[in-house]
Amino acid sequence: QVQLVESGGGLVQAGGSLTLSCAPSGGTFSSYAMGWFRQAPGKEREFVAGISASGDNVYVADSVKGRFTISRDNVKNTVYLQMNNVKPEDTAVYYCAAKSGGAIATRGANYDYWGRGTQVTVSS
Repeated sequence: QVQLVESGGGLVQAGGSLTLSCAPSGGTFSSYAMGWFRQAPGKEREFVAGISASGDNVYVADSVKGRFTISRDNVKNTVYLQMNNVKPEDTAVYYCAAKSGGAIATRGANYDYWGRGTQVTVSS
């Protein structure tokens, strides 16, 4: 069983930066593709970014492209979401997810494990 714990959320001003981290426990981290999703109040959960198990491939949603970067450290067993130039519309609960197998997926249904989420609030 894999447990995911997100950290790094908080309140940030528009234009600022924030780094989210996710550290899984259990399982073999380097065998999982990882993803970040978010859900704003009253909206459906949406894919933000994904990274393959090896870290060689990444995919970032158009809504955050050029501002957010996903990365992973398979030695520290941690995946990161670097958020730059944040906007009020980035306000959401951000979730880390792990997917068995190495390939990136953008659909939440393809992920096997989820964290509880961390709140990110961007003030204007």
